[in-house]
Amino acid sequence: MRCIIARFPFDLTKAGVLESLKGVKPETVVGESVIIGRRLYPVMQVGQVITRQDRRDFSAREVIRAMSQLGFTVSGLPEAPSAALSPLQQASAMLGSPLSV
Repeated sequence: MRCIIARFPFDLTKAGVLESLKGVKPETVVGESVIIGRRLYPVMQVGQVITRQDRRDFSAREVIRAMSQLGFTVSGLPEAPSAALSPLQQASAMLGSPLSV
């Protein structure tokens, strides 16, 4: 499949990506990740290995798009915790809404 990463065309296949990452130890995942084989790789590490380019030359979005099109499972960033309620909002929530009489 032809993918554009960092303004360069790459002909990638699922088997080719698997072969490229064979023997590559996954780095610690901090952001988006891709499951390749049975391992979880950071998106930027995958992009660097398959394109042989510096990580500053491409975005995670380009690699995610390419890996998704090839059929790999991509995990996004974990959900951010919801904002804490202010004391006034917390008290209002505990009191509930007024009843209609």
